[in-house]
Amino acid sequence: MTERYGYLMVHFVEDSHGYREKVHLSISRGDDPTAWDRLNGGEPILASSMSTTGVRDPFLLHRPDTGRYYLIATDLRVFGADEAGWSVWGSEYSTRMNVWESEDLVTWGEQRQIDVALGPDGMPDPAAPHMGMMWAPEALWVDEYDADGGAFVVYWASAGADGRQRIIWGATRDFTQSGWLTGGVLIDAPGDVIDTTMIREGGRTYRVTKDNGTARGLFMEHSDDARWWLPEATWTQTQIHLGAGYVGGDPGLVEGPALFRVHREDLWYLLVDVIPDVGYRPMVATDLDAPEPWSEVAQADFDLAPATKHGGVIPLTRERYDALRRADAAAVVQVHVATVRVEVGADEASVRAALPATARARLHGGGENDFEVAWNLDGLDVAEPGEVVVEGRLLGTLGANRDDWVAADGSRRWDAEGKVPRASRALAVTATVRVA
Repeated sequence: MTERYGYLMVHFVEDSHGYREKVHLSISRGDDPTAWDRLNGGEPILASSMSTTGVRDPFLLHRPDTGRYYLIATDLRVFGADEAGWSVWGSEYSTRMNVWESEDLVTWGEQRQIDVALGPDGMPDPAAPHMGMMWAPEALWVDEYDADGGAFVVYWASAGADGRQRIIWGATRDFTQSGWLTGGVLIDAPGDVIDTTMIREGGRTYRVTKDNGTARGLFMEHSDDARWWLPEATWTQTQIHLGAGYVGGDPGLVEGPALFRVHREDLWYLLVDVIPDVGYRPMVATDLDAPEPWSEVAQADFDLAPATKHGGVIPLTRERYDALRRADAAAVVQVHVATVRVEVGADEASVRAALPATARARLHGGGENDFEVAWNLDGLDVAEPGEVVVEGRLLGTLGANRDDWVAADGSRRWDAEGKVPRASRALAVTATVRVA
């Protein structure tokens, strides 16, 4: 049986003086859900080079039948970007969803986007509700979504034609535009509602949502309907003003909730985002069906870096936990790792075989680990005797992901043309190739 161990949090970091609206990861300190370490030295592991170049409200998903991981997020950059302002950002702005995929939570593929306002053919769906933007996407996997099997039911906040913010839903199996199914309205309240998060326990679905219209603040509901996303599903409200005690009773100053269950216990955490820059504060429950299940936790009993903002938490296995810790490389132990000898006229395969396959790096959490090296042999000339220094990049580290970009003209403007993603924190080593 696979051992459940540890938790991984995806989030962004509030920084009004820098470009931190990227994907950050924090990991639990061992199996303790109350103590967290930022991975990659606190630096981001992924950045958006598309559309607004912003990544807010990231969320992690695991597809149970394939084992694939998906990371989805809001396409919005607030600092150093389009100066339209919140009135525009929250009414008629980007309806795109940032998407990345991974097999192991360490190495992430290329970024793509889904326009949730469009159908699988890339054209507007006349049956879909009006969508003015796409904020804070999350999803739950449903085993029997339709006759073709399971699918993710995705939900996010969007403004209707009247400017009022609602929670909308859609469905997908692969988070591609061609596999996207537009849905309908999930939550429609008298005022604006945003930031829904959900969890399923024992056939019941629980959700926490931010109400900006009727002063409920963060409020919790539950439903026993198996198809909880459809209009006929019935929801019962159980608690309001969640987390307001952290801000002197003002329910408007907490948002971005995240729910997760503790391994092997009837114990749940609800993280609430205290705005603008305090970040997550915890609430705890031992019975989700209690009349008011959530209570606040003393700050001293929860160790999380400040300004850790709106994201999500997934449970890990011991194997995944250890792999993430081993991938958290800080610096190479030795920059120049070898001098190798090849014959004049040697082919590329012979040169690669002579070079070290791995290099050692120190880890942020202590200790060392060996990583595969990808050697760059472009321009290497072995036609004549001599020495050439070649460079290699370490693979399989968190810092090897594309965490930055540069435009074709070298510009860093958010709206510059020709942006090229890059891994600015990839670790490099060198070796000398002696041709003789």
